[in-house]
Amino acid sequence: MASSQPSDSSRHSSTVTPPRVAVIGAGLSGLTLARFLTETGFPVKVFDKGRSPAGRMSTRRGDGGTYDHGAQYFTARDPGFQRMVRTWVERGIAAEWRGRFGSLEDGTVTPGSEDPVRYVGVPGMSAVAQGLASGVDVRCGVRVEHVRREGAAWALASDAGEALGTFEVVVAAVPAPQAVPLLSGAPGLAARAAGVVMEPCWAVMMELEAPVPLPLDGVFVQGSPLSWAARDSSKPGRSAGERWVLHAAPEFTREHLEEAPEAVAPLLVEAFSRAARLELRPREAVAHRWRYARAEPPLTEGALFDAERGLGACGDWCAGSRVEGAWLSGVALSRKIALLQR
Repeated sequence: MASSQPSDSSRHSSTVTPPRVAVIGAGLSGLTLARFLTETGFPVKVFDKGRSPAGRMSTRRGDGGTYDHGAQYFTARDPGFQRMVRTWVERGIAAEWRGRFGSLEDGTVTPGSEDPVRYVGVPGMSAVAQGLASGVDVRCGVRVEHVRREGAAWALASDAGEALGTFEVVVAAVPAPQAVPLLSGAPGLAARAAGVVMEPCWAVMMELEAPVPLPLDGVFVQGSPLSWAARDSSKPGRSAGERWVLHAAPEFTREHLEEAPEAVAPLLVEAFSRAARLELRPREAVAHRWRYARAEPPLTEGALFDAERGLGACGDWCAGSRVEGAWLSGVALSRKIALLQR
């Protein structure tokens, strides 16, 4: 990862003791930040409420195999991110998804262009997050509830009342609405996060006995409760079978936000059947709700940081709502925090 690290003087030895950093959230942005700071000599701890690092780059196992039920793929436009992706490909934790892409509306398939190049984690999207987490102090299964000032540091406590330690710098690497209470010690940052609207998304993981007779592997669905459908089993490194991931449009998700997953799954399977003009009878169809899936619109700062108070935030909602944006946000904040060591 050396080629993508911040290149300023913070990489050199210093007589100044680096501040202790707590990162709340082990998605791509938080892990990127933690990895860069760890490799430049900062003592960093990452806390995440989930069972394993990944955030919306999670991979979920079903009866017939795995599903990327959050982020579907990523592209690389920024030169620094392009270098990082090449490193992941060389390590075997990412690969190009050479699928067939286009749009679908009322049974009509319209092939799309081959650009841009799309990448996925291998053998699942979570592989990228797990690669970043290697060598980083990550503690999963912990929901940080309180960030309170104690002298010159911040004291963290879990929702179970467990004291998690004190830190000079605390970063909220979570969706904007969840970052707001964690940033209450820096009202200006909390207000910026509170102004970000994040759209929800219902996802359905569907396994079928036979291949779906569509000439595409990833489709943007028009005029439907769905916005996207992907033949997940067509991605590199996946096990055999016919597995699809369906993403609902924001309007449908908002309308059905609080319904049970068991009620939502058949609605989206039926929506895909209508869009493709096919009769689909899945062996498995499981729904998962992403309450905070995408910022509309995202901020453009890259990352938020109050150096005086030692509070910050990063995430795709700060830099473009893409996987690439999440990585760039983590890098941007790592550079801001690295200045504290000078």
